[in-house]
Amino acid sequence: RNGEALMSSILVYTSPARGHLFPVLGVALELQQRGHDVHLRTLSPELERIRALGLNAEAIDPALEAIELEDWRASNAMGALKIAMQTFGARAELEVDDMLDAIARTSADALLVDTNTWGAQAVSEASGLPWATFQPYFTALPGQGVPPFGPGLPRATGVTGRIRDGIVGPLAFGKLQKLALPGINAPRITLGLTPLVSMQSFLTRPPRVIYFTSETLEYPRNDWPENFRFVGPGSWGPAAEAPDWLAEADRPIVLVTCSTERQEDSAILEAALQGLPGVGFYVVGTSAAFAPGEIATKPPPNTRVERFIPHDAILDRAAAVVCHGGMGITQRALAHGVPVVVVPFGRDQLEVARRVEHAGAGTRLPPKKLSSARLTTAVREAISREAGAQRIADSFSESGGAPAAAGVLEELLRHNTGVRPSG
Repeated sequence: RNGEALMSSILVYTSPARGHLFPVLGVALELQQRGHDVHLRTLSPELERIRALGLNAEAIDPALEAIELEDWRASNAMGALKIAMQTFGARAELEVDDMLDAIARTSADALLVDTNTWGAQAVSEASGLPWATFQPYFTALPGQGVPPFGPGLPRATGVTGRIRDGIVGPLAFGKLQKLALPGINAPRITLGLTPLVSMQSFLTRPPRVIYFTSETLEYPRNDWPENFRFVGPGSWGPAAEAPDWLAEADRPIVLVTCSTERQEDSAILEAALQGLPGVGFYVVGTSAAFAPGEIATKPPPNTRVERFIPHDAILDRAAAVVCHGGMGITQRALAHGVPVVVVPFGRDQLEVARRVEHAGAGTRLPPKKLSSARLTTAVREAISREAGAQRIADSFSESGGAPAAAGVLEELLRHNTGVRPSG
C-alpha cells in the first residue's frame, strides 16, 4: 500500500468502553510493529492517548458514543440485562454507517471488531474481508458441564446439579437470546444478510474470536468452537510509574478498585476504608466512575484514594486486590500473581467471581453480605490462595498474549477467510 514497509491495512473497531479498548491496544501495537498500517475507531476521549502511541485513530460517531450503558439503574439482574441488550441494539443501528465509513477511509484489508458492536460485525460479514472479533469477557456460549451463564452458579455436581443446569440453562440462555436477537438482526437485515435464529450462531459466527483469557481460568469443556483462540488477557495499560507516596506504605497493600463504568460499587471502597486499615493493611483505592469526594468515608491513616492510578504500579507490591469483578482489573491482578476478592454487582461480574473462586485464585463476596468485617475475612482468605493466583499468572504467560492475537489476524489475511455461510 505504501511500498513494502506496510503489509496490510487493519481496522480495529471498538465499543465506547475503555474496558474494551485497552485490551485490544496491545494487539494493535503488535500489528503495527510487524509492519501493518493499523487504524482504530474508538471513543473520542482516548484519541490523544492512542495517537501518542503512534497509532492512527478516529472517533466513532458521536451519536453512537452518546448512547451510554446505564444498566446500573435497573433494580434487578434481568432489568439490567434488558437495558444492556437495548443499548447494544441502539448502537448497532448507528454502527453500520460508521463502520462502512471507517472501512472506506482506511481501505482496510482486514477487520478486528469488538464483540459488543453488533452493527460493525454485520458490516464485517457483509464486506467479504477477513475479520475477527475480540472478546474481553467470558463467553455466554453454553457447554457441557458449564453452569448457565449469568447468575454465577457453581459448577454442577451429581444428579441434582445436572437437573439444575438442564432447567436453568435453557431458561437463562433463552432470555438472553430473546433480548439480543432483535438488535443483532436489525443491521443484518439492513445489509441483506440472513437473520440469525440463535445466539449460538451469533457467538460462533466470526471466522475467529480472539478470546482474552486462558483455559485455566475458564470452566473445562471439550467442545470449544474451532474459531475461538485463547490468547490470555490484554496486558496493555497506561505507563505505570510508582507514585512517590507509595513509599510511605510500610504494611501489606490492598488495591481496591471501582468500575470505570458507573454502577453501585462504591460500597466496596467504603467497606475497605472502614475495615482494612484497622487490621494492618494499607489501602490504595481507585474510585474511577466516582469522584473521590463522592466516597462518604473519609480516608483514614494508611490509605490513599485517587480517581485513577495505573494499577500495574500498585500490583507489583499488592498482597490482594478487591474489585467489582471487571475482567480488566481481575485478570490484570491475576497476571501479577495477586489473589482477588470479587464483590460482583452485575453484568458479567457474577461469572468472573465464580471462576476466580473455582480456580482457587481468590474469594467471592456477594454485595448483600458486604461489610467491613466480612471483607476483611475475605481478604485474608484470598491472600491464603496466592498459589492459585500464581498458577493463573503462569497460564496467562503461556497463552501468547498480543503476539498470539496478531498472529490470528495474519492467519486470516493469508487465507482471506472473510465470508461464512449465511443462516
